[in-house]
Amino acid sequence: QVQLVESGGGSVQPGGSLRVSCAASGSRFSFYSMGWYRQAPGKQRELVADITIGGSTNYADSEKGRFTISRDIAKKMVYLQMNFLKPEDTAVYYCNGRMFGDNYWGQGTQDTVSS
Repeated sequence: QVQLVESGGGSVQPGGSLRVSCAASGSRFSFYSMGWYRQAPGKQRELVADITIGGSTNYADSEKGRFTISRDIAKKMVYLQMNFLKPEDTAVYYCNGRMFGDNYWGQGTQDTVSS
């Protein structure tokens, strides 16, 4: 019943920006943390950024300074602003939520960076 739904993915040229959003529903409780992971073809899923209910953030070193994660707890939403995008950022981006030791995942949204 807990659901995470991503939106905002698409195609952009190198150097461009994208903002992806994730809406949570179906839970009486807020996620302890929410974040974004990505998976490129032939590669493992990797953490991009996450944020706790207390506002602490964590970024992959390669994305720090380009990406910004934010959260609206009241709206049960989390966002990822991605700037100065590179072709290597191309991946399916998955929204993640964690509560009571369990992980929940969205279906993913495709972000493609190419010229």
